[in-house]
Amino acid sequence: MPQGAQPRDKVTIIEIADAAGVSKSTVSLVLTGRGSVKPETRERILQVMDELGYVYNRGAANLRNTQSKIVGLVLNDLSNPFFAEFAIGVETVLQMAGYVAFMANTSESVVRQSQVMRMMREHGAGGIILCPALDTTAEELALASGPETALLVAIRRLPGVAASSVVPDNVAGSARITRHLLNLGHRRIAYLGGMSSMVVRQDRHQGFSEAMTKAGVAIDPGLNLECMPTRDGGFSAMSSALALPNRPTAVVCYNDVVAIGAMLAAARRGLVVGRDIAIVGFDDTSEARHVSPALTTIAVDAVGLGERAAAMLLERITNRAAPETSHVGPAELMIRESCGAYQHALTAAG
Repeated sequence: MPQGAQPRDKVTIIEIADAAGVSKSTVSLVLTGRGSVKPETRERILQVMDELGYVYNRGAANLRNTQSKIVGLVLNDLSNPFFAEFAIGVETVLQMAGYVAFMANTSESVVRQSQVMRMMREHGAGGIILCPALDTTAEELALASGPETALLVAIRRLPGVAASSVVPDNVAGSARITRHLLNLGHRRIAYLGGMSSMVVRQDRHQGFSEAMTKAGVAIDPGLNLECMPTRDGGFSAMSSALALPNRPTAVVCYNDVVAIGAMLAAARRGLVVGRDIAIVGFDDTSEARHVSPALTTIAVDAVGLGERAAAMLLERITNRAAPETSHVGPAELMIRESCGAYQHALTAAG
Protein backbone atom coordinates (compact mmCIF):
# COMPACT_ATOMS: atom_id res chain seq x y z
CA MET A 1 0.00 0.00 0.00
CA PRO A 2 1.38 3.45 -0.84
CA GLN A 3 2.79 5.33 2.15
CA GLY A 4 0.14 7.28 3.97
CA ALA A 5 -2.74 5.20 2.53
CA GLN A 6 -5.35 3.86 4.89
CA PRO A 7 -7.23 0.53 4.80
CA ARG A 8 -10.64 0.71 3.13
CA ASP A 9 -13.69 -0.76 4.76
CA LYS A 10 -15.63 -1.81 1.60
CA VAL A 11 -13.25 -3.11 -1.03
CA THR A 12 -15.09 -5.67 -3.18
CA ILE A 13 -13.93 -8.96 -4.66
CA ILE A 14 -14.68 -7.54 -8.11
CA GLU A 15 -12.25 -4.66 -7.51
CA ILE A 16 -9.57 -7.13 -6.42
CA ALA A 17 -10.19 -9.30 -9.49
CA ASP A 18 -9.96 -6.33 -11.85
CA ALA A 19 -6.76 -5.03 -10.24
CA ALA A 20 -5.14 -8.47 -10.29
CA GLY A 21 -6.31 -9.30 -13.81
CA VAL A 22 -8.12 -12.50 -12.79
CA SER A 23 -11.69 -13.69 -12.48
CA LYS A 24 -13.90 -13.16 -9.45
CA SER A 25 -14.00 -16.94 -8.91
CA THR A 26 -10.19 -17.10 -8.75
CA VAL A 27 -10.18 -14.46 -6.02
CA SER A 28 -12.81 -16.47 -4.14
CA LEU A 29 -10.66 -19.61 -4.35
CA VAL A 30 -7.73 -17.74 -2.78
CA LEU A 31 -9.90 -16.28 -0.04
CA THR A 32 -11.55 -19.56 0.93
CA GLY A 33 -8.52 -21.79 0.42
CA ARG A 34 -10.49 -24.09 -1.83
CA GLY A 35 -9.45 -25.36 -5.23
CA SER A 36 -6.09 -24.96 -6.98
CA VAL A 37 -4.56 -21.61 -7.87
CA LYS A 38 -1.08 -21.12 -9.31
CA PRO A 39 1.36 -19.81 -6.64
CA GLU A 40 2.25 -16.74 -8.72
CA THR A 41 -1.44 -15.92 -9.22
CA ARG A 42 -2.13 -16.37 -5.51
CA GLU A 43 0.75 -14.05 -4.62
CA ARG A 44 -0.47 -11.40 -7.08
CA ILE A 45 -3.97 -11.50 -5.60
CA LEU A 46 -2.67 -11.29 -2.03
CA GLN A 47 -0.49 -8.33 -2.99
CA VAL A 48 -3.48 -6.51 -4.48
CA MET A 49 -5.49 -7.23 -1.32
CA ASP A 50 -2.74 -5.61 0.74
CA GLU A 51 -2.53 -2.61 -1.58
CA LEU A 52 -6.29 -2.06 -1.41
CA GLY A 53 -6.48 -2.71 2.33
CA TYR A 54 -8.91 -5.61 1.95
CA VAL A 55 -9.60 -7.94 4.87
CA TYR A 56 -11.60 -11.09 4.16
CA ASN A 57 -14.50 -11.44 6.61
CA ARG A 58 -14.20 -15.19 7.12
CA GLY A 59 -16.66 -15.23 9.98
CA ALA A 60 -19.34 -13.02 8.45
CA ALA A 61 -22.00 -15.71 8.66
CA ASN A 62 -21.75 -16.28 12.39
CA LEU A 63 -18.90 -14.42 14.03
CA ARG A 64 -18.35 -10.88 12.80
CA ASN A 65 -20.86 -8.62 14.47
CA THR A 66 -21.00 -6.14 17.31
CA GLN A 67 -21.50 -9.01 19.77
CA SER A 68 -18.33 -10.89 18.84
CA LYS A 69 -16.91 -12.72 21.85
CA ILE A 70 -13.45 -13.17 20.37
CA VAL A 71 -10.38 -11.18 21.44
CA GLY A 72 -6.96 -11.52 19.87
CA LEU A 73 -3.88 -11.70 22.11
CA VAL A 74 -0.64 -11.17 20.19
CA LEU A 75 2.54 -11.70 22.21
CA ASN A 76 6.06 -10.86 21.07
CA ASP A 77 7.93 -13.54 23.07
CA LEU A 78 6.00 -16.32 24.75
CA SER A 79 9.27 -17.99 25.78
CA ASN A 80 9.67 -15.19 28.32
CA PRO A 81 7.78 -16.16 31.51
CA PHE A 82 6.64 -12.55 31.91
CA PHE A 83 4.38 -12.79 28.87
CA ALA A 84 2.98 -16.14 29.97
CA GLU A 85 1.98 -14.51 33.27
CA PHE A 86 0.57 -11.51 31.40
CA ALA A 87 -1.54 -13.87 29.27
CA ILE A 88 -2.95 -15.52 32.40
CA GLY A 89 -4.22 -12.15 33.60
CA VAL A 90 -5.79 -11.39 30.22
CA GLU A 91 -7.55 -14.74 29.99
CA THR A 92 -8.87 -14.53 33.56
CA VAL A 93 -10.79 -11.34 32.82
CA LEU A 94 -11.92 -12.46 29.36
CA GLN A 95 -13.25 -15.74 30.70
CA MET A 96 -15.25 -13.98 33.42
CA ALA A 97 -16.76 -11.72 30.75
CA GLY A 98 -17.65 -14.63 28.47
CA TYR A 99 -14.97 -13.92 25.87
CA VAL A 100 -12.48 -16.28 24.20
CA ALA A 101 -8.85 -15.34 23.51
CA PHE A 102 -7.13 -16.27 20.26
CA MET A 103 -3.45 -16.19 21.19
CA ALA A 104 -0.44 -15.96 18.87
CA ASN A 105 3.31 -15.65 19.44
CA THR A 106 5.24 -13.51 16.94
CA SER A 107 8.77 -14.28 18.20
CA GLU A 108 9.66 -10.62 17.59
CA SER A 109 8.72 -10.82 13.88
CA VAL A 110 6.84 -7.81 12.48
CA VAL A 111 5.88 -9.87 9.42
CA ARG A 112 4.40 -12.62 11.56
CA GLN A 113 2.64 -10.00 13.65
CA SER A 114 0.87 -8.53 10.60
CA GLN A 115 -0.14 -12.02 9.47
CA VAL A 116 -1.69 -13.09 12.77
CA MET A 117 -3.48 -9.77 13.25
CA ARG A 118 -5.01 -10.12 9.79
CA MET A 119 -6.12 -13.68 10.61
CA MET A 120 -7.68 -12.56 13.88
CA ARG A 121 -9.64 -9.86 12.10
CA GLU A 122 -10.75 -12.36 9.46
CA HIS A 123 -12.11 -14.63 12.18
CA GLY A 124 -14.14 -11.90 13.82
CA ALA A 125 -12.00 -10.63 16.69
CA GLY A 126 -13.75 -7.64 18.19
CA GLY A 127 -10.46 -6.39 19.63
CA ILE A 128 -6.76 -7.16 19.86
CA ILE A 129 -4.31 -6.85 22.75
CA LEU A 130 -0.89 -6.44 21.20
CA CYS A 131 2.54 -6.73 22.78
CA PRO A 132 4.41 -5.27 19.78
CA ALA A 133 7.26 -7.05 18.06
CA LEU A 134 10.65 -5.40 17.87
CA ASP A 135 10.77 -2.51 15.34
CA THR A 136 6.98 -2.23 14.97
CA THR A 137 6.08 1.18 13.51
CA ALA A 138 2.89 3.18 13.94
CA GLU A 139 2.28 3.03 10.17
CA GLU A 140 2.58 -0.76 10.01
CA LEU A 141 0.32 -1.17 13.00
CA ALA A 142 -2.37 1.07 11.53
CA LEU A 143 -2.52 -1.17 8.47
CA ALA A 144 -2.45 -4.43 10.45
CA SER A 145 -5.12 -3.51 13.00
CA GLY A 146 -7.68 -1.84 10.75
CA PRO A 147 -10.21 0.86 11.71
CA GLU A 148 -12.94 -1.59 12.75
CA THR A 149 -10.95 -3.46 15.42
CA ALA A 150 -10.47 -2.15 18.95
CA LEU A 151 -6.74 -2.14 19.75
CA LEU A 152 -4.80 -2.01 22.99
CA VAL A 153 -1.01 -1.85 23.04
CA ALA A 154 0.58 -3.52 26.05
CA ILE A 155 4.00 -3.53 27.75
CA ARG A 156 5.82 -1.73 24.92
CA ARG A 157 4.46 1.74 24.27
CA LEU A 158 4.45 2.84 20.64
CA PRO A 159 4.76 6.60 20.06
CA GLY A 160 2.30 7.89 17.47
CA VAL A 161 -0.17 5.00 17.81
CA ALA A 162 -3.79 5.97 18.48
CA ALA A 163 -4.71 3.20 20.90
CA SER A 164 -5.19 2.58 24.60
CA SER A 165 -2.08 1.28 26.38
CA VAL A 166 -1.00 -0.61 29.48
CA VAL A 167 2.67 -0.41 30.46
CA PRO A 168 4.78 -0.75 33.62
CA ASP A 169 6.58 2.28 35.05
CA ASN A 170 9.89 1.47 33.40
CA VAL A 171 11.72 4.71 34.15
CA ALA A 172 10.85 4.81 37.86
CA GLY A 173 11.48 1.10 38.35
CA SER A 174 14.92 1.18 36.76
CA ALA A 175 15.89 4.29 38.72
CA ARG A 176 14.73 2.63 41.95
CA ILE A 177 16.80 -0.51 41.51
CA THR A 178 19.86 1.48 40.42
CA ARG A 179 19.65 3.65 43.54
CA HIS A 180 19.54 0.44 45.57
CA LEU A 181 22.87 -0.67 44.11
CA LEU A 182 24.35 2.79 44.65
CA ASN A 183 23.25 2.68 48.28
CA LEU A 184 25.09 -0.62 48.64
CA GLY A 185 28.29 1.18 47.65
CA HIS A 186 28.58 0.19 43.98
CA ARG A 187 29.98 2.74 41.56
CA ARG A 188 31.08 0.70 38.57
CA ILE A 189 27.64 -0.42 37.43
CA ALA A 190 26.83 -1.87 34.00
CA TYR A 191 23.54 -1.77 32.16
CA LEU A 192 22.98 -4.98 30.25
CA GLY A 193 20.37 -6.16 27.76
CA GLY A 194 17.77 -4.99 25.30
CA MET A 195 18.42 -3.30 21.96
CA SER A 196 18.74 0.47 21.60
CA SER A 197 15.78 0.58 19.20
CA MET A 198 13.45 -0.86 21.86
CA VAL A 199 11.31 1.80 23.56
CA VAL A 200 11.27 -0.19 26.80
CA ARG A 201 15.05 -0.37 26.75
CA GLN A 202 15.22 3.38 26.23
CA ASP A 203 12.89 3.98 29.17
CA ARG A 204 14.69 1.61 31.51
CA HIS A 205 18.12 2.90 30.56
CA GLN A 206 16.81 6.42 31.13
CA GLY A 207 15.89 5.52 34.71
CA PHE A 208 19.33 3.97 35.20
CA SER A 209 21.08 7.05 33.81
CA GLU A 210 19.02 9.46 35.88
CA ALA A 211 19.84 7.62 39.10
CA MET A 212 23.55 7.47 38.28
CA THR A 213 23.71 11.14 37.32
CA LYS A 214 21.80 12.27 40.40
CA ALA A 215 24.26 10.32 42.56
CA GLY A 216 27.19 12.01 40.82
CA VAL A 217 28.50 8.73 39.43
CA ALA A 218 30.03 8.72 35.97
CA ILE A 219 28.54 6.27 33.47
CA ASP A 220 31.12 4.25 31.54
CA PRO A 221 29.90 3.89 27.92
CA GLY A 222 31.81 0.61 27.77
CA LEU A 223 29.44 -0.82 30.37
CA ASN A 224 26.34 -0.20 28.25
CA LEU A 225 25.91 -3.60 26.58
CA GLU A 226 23.06 -4.40 24.21
CA CYS A 227 21.68 -7.87 23.52
CA MET A 228 18.42 -9.54 22.64
CA PRO A 229 16.23 -9.84 25.76
CA THR A 230 16.79 -13.57 26.16
CA ARG A 231 18.74 -15.85 28.46
CA ASP A 232 21.29 -16.55 25.73
CA GLY A 233 21.62 -12.83 25.08
CA GLY A 234 22.22 -12.16 28.76
CA PHE A 235 24.81 -14.92 28.98
CA SER A 236 26.75 -13.60 25.98
CA ALA A 237 26.63 -9.93 27.03
CA MET A 238 27.63 -10.74 30.60
CA SER A 239 30.54 -12.82 29.36
CA SER A 240 31.75 -9.75 27.46
CA ALA A 241 31.36 -7.55 30.53
CA LEU A 242 33.33 -9.94 32.70
CA ALA A 243 36.13 -10.07 30.13
CA LEU A 244 36.82 -6.34 30.54
CA PRO A 245 40.08 -5.41 32.30
CA ASN A 246 38.07 -3.47 34.89
CA ARG A 247 34.84 -5.45 35.14
CA PRO A 248 31.70 -4.04 36.76
CA THR A 249 30.90 -4.80 40.39
CA ALA A 250 27.15 -4.65 39.74
CA VAL A 251 24.87 -5.15 36.73
CA VAL A 252 21.40 -3.76 36.10
CA CYS A 253 19.69 -6.07 33.59
CA TYR A 254 16.94 -5.22 31.14
CA ASN A 255 14.69 -7.98 32.45
CA ASP A 256 14.73 -11.12 34.58
CA VAL A 257 15.47 -13.42 31.66
CA VAL A 258 18.60 -11.45 30.76
CA ALA A 259 19.58 -11.35 34.44
CA ILE A 260 19.35 -15.13 34.77
CA GLY A 261 21.54 -15.53 31.70
CA ALA A 262 24.00 -13.09 33.30
CA MET A 263 23.99 -15.10 36.53
CA LEU A 264 24.86 -18.25 34.59
CA ALA A 265 27.75 -16.45 32.89
CA ALA A 266 29.07 -15.21 36.23
CA ALA A 267 28.88 -18.71 37.71
CA ARG A 268 30.71 -20.09 34.66
CA ARG A 269 33.64 -17.79 35.56
CA GLY A 270 33.61 -18.95 39.16
CA LEU A 271 31.98 -15.83 40.62
CA VAL A 272 29.43 -16.08 43.42
CA VAL A 273 26.49 -13.84 42.59
CA GLY A 274 25.55 -11.71 45.59
CA ARG A 275 29.09 -11.86 46.98
CA ASP A 276 31.56 -11.30 44.14
CA ILE A 277 29.16 -9.38 41.89
CA ALA A 278 25.62 -7.97 42.18
CA ILE A 279 23.07 -8.76 39.48
CA VAL A 280 19.52 -7.39 39.37
CA GLY A 281 16.60 -7.78 36.96
CA PHE A 282 13.23 -6.32 36.04
CA ASP A 283 9.72 -7.90 35.95
CA ASP A 284 9.71 -10.25 38.98
CA THR A 285 8.67 -13.40 37.15
CA SER A 286 8.14 -16.59 39.11
CA GLU A 287 11.52 -17.81 37.86
CA ALA A 288 13.22 -14.82 39.53
CA ARG A 289 11.94 -15.98 42.89
CA HIS A 290 13.06 -19.58 42.39
CA VAL A 291 16.58 -19.29 40.97
CA SER A 292 19.56 -19.56 43.30
CA PRO A 293 20.47 -17.05 44.51
CA ALA A 294 17.01 -15.51 44.31
CA LEU A 295 16.98 -12.49 42.02
CA THR A 296 16.63 -8.92 43.22
CA THR A 297 14.31 -7.29 40.71
CA ILE A 298 11.49 -4.84 40.03
CA ALA A 299 8.00 -6.26 40.48
CA VAL A 300 5.50 -4.96 37.92
CA ASP A 301 2.73 -7.56 38.45
CA ALA A 302 2.47 -9.13 34.99
CA VAL A 303 -0.82 -10.84 35.86
CA GLY A 304 -2.31 -7.57 37.09
CA LEU A 305 -1.21 -5.76 33.93
CA GLY A 306 -2.90 -8.47 31.87
CA GLU A 307 -6.10 -8.12 33.86
CA ARG A 308 -6.08 -4.34 33.40
CA ALA A 309 -5.38 -4.66 29.67
CA ALA A 310 -8.31 -7.04 29.16
CA ALA A 311 -10.69 -4.85 31.16
CA MET A 312 -9.69 -1.73 29.22
CA LEU A 313 -10.06 -3.47 25.85
CA LEU A 314 -13.51 -4.83 26.75
CA GLU A 315 -14.58 -1.29 27.61
CA ARG A 316 -13.52 -0.18 24.13
CA ILE A 317 -15.28 -3.14 22.48
CA THR A 318 -18.58 -2.56 24.23
CA ASN A 319 -18.40 1.22 23.92
CA ARG A 320 -16.52 2.31 20.82
CA ALA A 321 -17.17 5.92 21.75
CA ALA A 322 -15.16 5.49 24.95
CA PRO A 323 -11.94 7.53 24.95
CA GLU A 324 -8.56 5.90 24.56
CA THR A 325 -6.87 5.60 27.94
CA SER A 326 -3.44 4.73 29.30
CA HIS A 327 -2.43 2.88 32.43
CA VAL A 328 1.06 2.92 33.95
CA GLY A 329 1.48 0.12 36.48
CA PRO A 330 3.59 0.44 39.64
CA ALA A 331 7.17 -0.83 39.80
CA GLU A 332 8.27 -2.02 43.23
CA LEU A 333 11.74 -3.06 44.39
CA MET A 334 12.03 -6.68 45.52
CA ILE A 335 15.28 -7.23 47.46
CA ARG A 336 16.68 -10.76 47.42
CA GLU A 337 20.09 -12.42 47.54
CA SER A 338 21.49 -11.65 44.08
CA CYS A 339 22.28 -8.00 44.87
CA GLY A 340 24.33 -8.84 47.95
CA ALA A 341 22.23 -6.70 50.28
CA TYR A 342 22.11 -9.37 52.94
CA GLN A 343 25.85 -9.97 52.67
CA HIS A 344 26.39 -6.21 52.93
CA ALA A 345 24.25 -6.04 56.06
CA LEU A 346 26.19 -8.90 57.68
CA THR A 347 29.52 -7.21 56.87
CA ALA A 348 28.33 -3.90 58.28
CA ALA A 349 27.08 -5.58 61.45
CA GLY A 350 30.37 -7.41 61.91
